[in-house]
Amino acid sequence: MQLAAGFACHGRVISAAMTDDAKTHNTKTDNTDISALDRRSPEAALRAPAFILVEPQMGENIGAAARAMWNFGCADLRLVDPRDGWPNERAVAMASGATMVLDRTRVFDTTPAAIADLTTVYATTARPRELTKRVMDPEAAAQDAMARMRDGERVGILFGRERTGLENDAIAAANIIITVPTNPVFSSLNLGQCVLLMASEIRKAAVEHRSDVYETGDSALAAQVDIERLFVHFVEELEEANYFWPEDKAAHMRLSLRNLLSRTPFTEQDVRMMRGVVRTLAERRRRKG
Repeated sequence: MQLAAGFACHGRVISAAMTDDAKTHNTKTDNTDISALDRRSPEAALRAPAFILVEPQMGENIGAAARAMWNFGCADLRLVDPRDGWPNERAVAMASGATMVLDRTRVFDTTPAAIADLTTVYATTARPRELTKRVMDPEAAAQDAMARMRDGERVGILFGRERTGLENDAIAAANIIITVPTNPVFSSLNLGQCVLLMASEIRKAAVEHRSDVYETGDSALAAQVDIERLFVHFVEELEEANYFWPEDKAAHMRLSLRNLLSRTPFTEQDVRMMRGVVRTLAERRRRKG
């Protein structure tokens, strides 16, 4: 991405702890692995894109964004000319423990300065623009961003003001637009919601993600041979009880039973329990007979 000359890739890092001796200094922004943020939980942090809030107006929204970011392991937060200044005690309160994000927050005077070190920039906007841009939904953008980062790029996502969103100048400086498929008559998202949405998609794209998981507890899933033996056990006892009747429907009934056993992911413990149930019912029937 081409950027105007003269913009430094250093921001003012100001502690959000609200101490009297808070220091201002420059720090290199290289999107390196941020697991050192919390050495007690190194898996909690991702090598994730920078989240850049352009002219945020309320400390509470900055805090909500920081909390949302850290919920999903993102920690590179950059602010462009926050209206109420920085640090902000309301942001600290709203962040609810995500101080490791706030303490690393960089403050920039302009958007070009905030994105100067980045190679690809995404702009979040709900409104159609006259500018010719590639447009993605959050899921596709997150996958694209993480693929670029795996290739060594430095990536960032722009978020606009709470009331008016991003200005055209900021969108023009971005490479790709992210648009959420919201209700067309009520499309505006709260800043914290938008950050949460993107942070969630970033995490799904960054780590191995299974959206449909079957928890088996302490027992492993049963092998197919065990399911087949359970089926045979069912059939033997049901045949003795004359369940498969009338004869012309017996084959379909057996097939339906086998299909039923295949639809449910039985564990080894489930199979043992079901065979015990069948055995107990059969023995009771024989005693009565």
